[in-house]
Amino acid sequence: MPAAVCTREEELHWLALRMVPSLGARRAGQLIERFQTPQAVFRASVSQLEAAGLLPGVARSVASGCAFEDAVVQQEKLLATGAVAIPLTDPRYPPRLREIFDPPMVLFARGRTELLGSLMVAMVGTRRPTPYGVAVAERLAADLGRAGLTIASGMARGIDTAAHRGALDAGAGTVAVFGCGVDVVYPAENRRLAVELAEKGLLISEFPMTTPAYPQNFPIRNRIVSGMGVGVVVVEGAQYSGSSITARLALDQGREVFAVPGNITSKVSWGPNLLIKQGAKLIQDFSDVLEELLPEDRRRLVEEMRVRCGVATPDEDAQQPLALGPMNEIARKLLASLSVDTTTHIDEVLERVENCSSSEIIAAMFELELLGLVKQLPGRNFVKVW
Repeated sequence: MPAAVCTREEELHWLALRMVPSLGARRAGQLIERFQTPQAVFRASVSQLEAAGLLPGVARSVASGCAFEDAVVQQEKLLATGAVAIPLTDPRYPPRLREIFDPPMVLFARGRTELLGSLMVAMVGTRRPTPYGVAVAERLAADLGRAGLTIASGMARGIDTAAHRGALDAGAGTVAVFGCGVDVVYPAENRRLAVELAEKGLLISEFPMTTPAYPQNFPIRNRIVSGMGVGVVVVEGAQYSGSSITARLALDQGREVFAVPGNITSKVSWGPNLLIKQGAKLIQDFSDVLEELLPEDRRRLVEEMRVRCGVATPDEDAQQPLALGPMNEIARKLLASLSVDTTTHIDEVLERVENCSSSEIIAAMFELELLGLVKQLPGRNFVKVW
């Protein structure tokens, strides 16, 4: 069970464990399983550490306590930048990430740490997207964000940047997973985006403060991008791209994989099109992602939507005034166009509701569905709930 937020002394021990040379996340996790706390790990003898599976050199490094000097430096940098360290046992640690094979011992974070406890979906893709890819990533991120999901990505140029931008523009939560320290901006062109993410979203990394953006770090961080969420949406990418690596990691972690189909003559469509051939779910709009959520996750989104919109839950006063959030007028028009006893196809709904774009209508329809006011039947037919 997650413990309480750690004290400064406990944080120092977690940071020291993270700073031990050649001690990977998996082996560090095994040490915690055996000794329960970092303090107990550092109190253990070399022979006890070797018995726990450490190589002699690594065991001596742990027992010597040499990592504490680096840990103190890390604490000072955390304070200086307003960042925090979130160890594996911290209640803020992402619950789904804790379940993967090799979760990071410590996450370094800047921004809204409460987002770590939200329902997330990852969105990844090529660093050299087409205009179509950028538009799709921004729209999907915005629509999924409005539905209550937090968008996770890697803040790389291209699709990652578009996903973060789409979520921010929609006022939704978004988390950027760095392949460097959270005080290092990479790529440099995203400096302004990083500042906005630190204010309105969240920046996280398993790499200590000031760690440069080494190329080998990015495939390592991809397991965090996929591991935090309910699934991964691949927008564009080559067959052997980083987004394909993230998709494979998602499958290994038991996550859903979604892919946006693309032009068969485009190299950047090869990755998602191949994933679809191999069984990934084809994505046409954000509802295709929501349909695959577990029932408990859908219920959670419904309740969170009710809270945001101020709508009474079914067991509350039925006379409470209806509040439908920012799409109030569109939602009311939709309700007026639907019937309780006969179904209406989505195409007919689009014709009935005037002066609104199709994306606005679909987003408002989903909001009504989450609120339990509209029900979707097979064939994209809708009825008003009695």
